[in-house]
Order: sequence, then C-alpha cells, then structure tokens
Amino acid sequence: MNLFAKNLVAHHGTHALAAATLALSGCAPLAPPYATPALPVAPVYAENNVPTASAGDVPAWQNYFADPQLQALVTQALEHNRDIRATALRVAEARAAYGIQRADLLPTVVGQAGLDRSRVPADLNLTGRPLLGSQYQVGLGLASWEIDFWGRVRSLRDAALENYLATEAAQHAVTLGLIAQVANSYFILCELDERLALARQSSTSRQESLRIFTRRVEVGSASRLSLTQMQTLLTQAQALVAQLELARAQQANALVLLVGAGVALDPAGHRLDAQNLPPLRAGLPSELLTRRPDIIAAEHQLRAAHAQIGAARAAFFPRIALTGALGTASAELGGLFDSGSAAWTFSPSITVPIFSGGRLRSNLTLAEVRRELAVVNYEKAIQAAFRDVSDALAAQQWLARQRSIAQEALAVQAERARLSQLRYDHGASAFLDVLDAQRDLLVAQQQAVQAHRALLSNQVGLYVALGGGALTLAPSVPEPRKPDTP
Repeated sequence: MNLFAKNLVAHHGTHALAAATLALSGCAPLAPPYATPALPVAPVYAENNVPTASAGDVPAWQNYFADPQLQALVTQALEHNRDIRATALRVAEARAAYGIQRADLLPTVVGQAGLDRSRVPADLNLTGRPLLGSQYQVGLGLASWEIDFWGRVRSLRDAALENYLATEAAQHAVTLGLIAQVANSYFILCELDERLALARQSSTSRQESLRIFTRRVEVGSASRLSLTQMQTLLTQAQALVAQLELARAQQANALVLLVGAGVALDPAGHRLDAQNLPPLRAGLPSELLTRRPDIIAAEHQLRAAHAQIGAARAAFFPRIALTGALGTASAELGGLFDSGSAAWTFSPSITVPIFSGGRLRSNLTLAEVRRELAVVNYEKAIQAAFRDVSDALAAQQWLARQRSIAQEALAVQAERARLSQLRYDHGASAFLDVLDAQRDLLVAQQQAVQAHRALLSNQVGLYVALGGGALTLAPSVPEPRKPDTP
C-alpha cells in the first residue's frame, strides 16, 4: 500500500490521490438494512367506536387548554421548570456529541512551525570538530485521517445522529408530560377550591343552626340530644374544611414545584364547569408511530443500534489512515521561503486486525444484542402507548357515566335534605332524619365535584396518550444535516 501511494503521488500528483481517496471512502457502510418492526398491537382500539382521525386533528396545547390562567401556568412552567432545562441541556449534549463524531469524516489540518537545534560531537563526524546545526520548518500538517473504506466512521456518525434525534424526541415527551402535569395539578386545585367552598358553606350554615338549637334548648323547646346531634354535624363539616385546607396547600406547593416559580391563583376565579376541553378522536394505533414522542425516540434508538452494528462489522476489515505535511524547511530562518525550500511528507498506513483475543467478535455480538434490546424497547413503547389510549378511551365513557350519576344523586340528596328539614319543622319526623340528609348531601356535593375533575383528568390523559399537538421548541444551535445516502 505504501509503495502504491508513493508511486501514485510521484506519477499522477495530488489530484489523482484525492480522487482515489474519495472513491475509497464512497463504499457503503456495513450496517444491516433497517426495517421497521411489525406493529405488536391490534390494528384498532376496542373502545374506539368513532370514526378515525388523522394526527392533525390533535390541537396544540394552546388551543386545547383554553383557560387563560392555565395557559399562563403552562407557559411559566415551560420557561422555568428544571426538568425542561435538564432535557434541553441533554439535547445540546447529544447535538455536540454528534458534531464531534461527524468531524471524524473530515481530515484534521493543523498549522505547524518548529525549530530543531542539534550538536554532533567531534568523534562522531568526519571533520573532527563538534558541529552545531539548525532546522526551521513552517507548513500545514494532516493528522492521521482514516479513509472510511468500510463505513465505520459513517456508521458511528449515523449512530450519534440517531441518538441526538432520540434525545430531541425525549425532550418533546418531557415537555408534553409537563403540560399534562400542570393541567392536572391545576384541575385538582380547582376541585379542592370548589369542595372547600362547599364545606365552608356547610360549616357556616351548621354554625348558625347550632346557635338556633342552643337557644331552643335554653328555652326548653328542643332536647339536648338534638343539640349534640347538631354539634356532631358541625364538627364533621369543620373537620372536612381542615382536611381540604391542608390538601389545597399541598396541591398549591406541588403546582409551584412544577411551574418552577411562585404562582398567584384566584381560588374563586375559575371553576371546573368553565373547563371545556374539546373532544378527541383516537384514530388508528399505527398513527401513534408518528404522534407519540416516546415511540419516535425509541425508533431513533433502534436506528442507532443498527448503525452500531455497521461500525462493529467494519472493525474486522483493514483500517487505512493518511498522515502528511506540506510546507517549507531551511537551515536558516531567513531561507524558509526561498526557492527550493519546499518540503513535504506523506505517510499512508494500513492496520490489519490479526488477533484480538475475541474482542472484535464480542463487540459485534454486543452490538447485535443491543439492537435486539432496542427492538424490544421499541415494541414495548408501542404496547404501552396502545394501553394508554385504550385505558383513556374506556375511562372516558365510564367516567362520564359516573359524573352523570353523581349529578343525579346530588339532585336527589338536595331534595331529600329539603323535605327532611320541612318535615322536622312541622314535627312530622325526628331531627336524626335531618342529620342524615344533610350529611349525605355534603358527601354528594363532594362526590359530584370529584367526578367532574376525574373526567377532566382523563381527557388530559387521552391528549397525552395520543401524543399531543405540535410543540415548537427553538433549537439553541443549527440542526445537523441528515446522513448522506450511500
């Protein structure tokens, strides 16, 4: 190989060498052809009884969550949440790693300047006197550049690119998850505000009833048993108020953690009834392959594993590298750029693997096993996404039914409480009937609010399960170009 290269330079010049180098580096990589694994789920959702929809029917989060206060919270979270910052940094890290790997395809040219001073003793030269010598050099040097004959470097570049794209898709998944967490946390806070308002209203009403019963006992128109029953009813309402106050404070703290900064919320500003989330159609499971960012990330990781196999296969073949320099050299500094001072070196080398103790074979086996593991992870991501959508579709129907039942139960309990109070006021029933009716009415009020919030949370879950809408994430550096087609 060295003789061939030297003769090539001597007879045909550097242009022929460059053409030969490009021809050698144009061979296709040894990575196996990529094929998307078959969909490991049913072709349709069992719970999906509506016409299919395309991915474009899933709106962006700004259009799906119309509440201005919720939109402000999500925007603030996207700016300040630490998980979002961490994922953005991981994307930048993967992008930089790809840039480093891509640079290996190009030669590294460096500027060189040097001075060599030497002294030869008298007994080592023919003059019988010690000799002093100098050599000055200026030029450009080509570091050891591997000619990617078997596609090893390109396979590593493709793997780095796929890892970067997987990290970017993972960033979208984290962003979508954060939006859902903020929305759910906000809805839970709205639920607690409504439940707390109902509990406070009940506590105030029972406080007034206790005052009236206390006066009746004093004048002898009511028994102390009725008074103790009213006291029990009041303490139950007060206990619920204290419980809900604690839950609301903890939920507000959780929302602050998600948002990443302080939040100012109006407890009475928004109700669950004002949260009108548009309905979503699930479409087909195959559409999740292009919607769900976690599936997209898993596929990029699978492609990266394929590329790593190509690099491992190429390691079995000879590795060709070029090293050289071009410049001027002279024994005196002033003669560096004189006529005839041109100097160059050209040192191609070839490395042939002969014995590595099984390292190369083990490395290939490792790459193949990791590819199979990536296939399993890809299929697992699809199955998990299929279940998420199926669960959300099933829950959508039954949670809507639960809310309807809770509203009917609330109306019945309200009428029961009114009639019980009316019968007691006319002496037709004992106060125990009023006590039971009011206690059940408070429970029905709480359950109706909880059922409504559960339905809203399920709608958020379906939105995330379908992959959400378009997310605009501005890159911090230019996007890398796609790998060249062999």
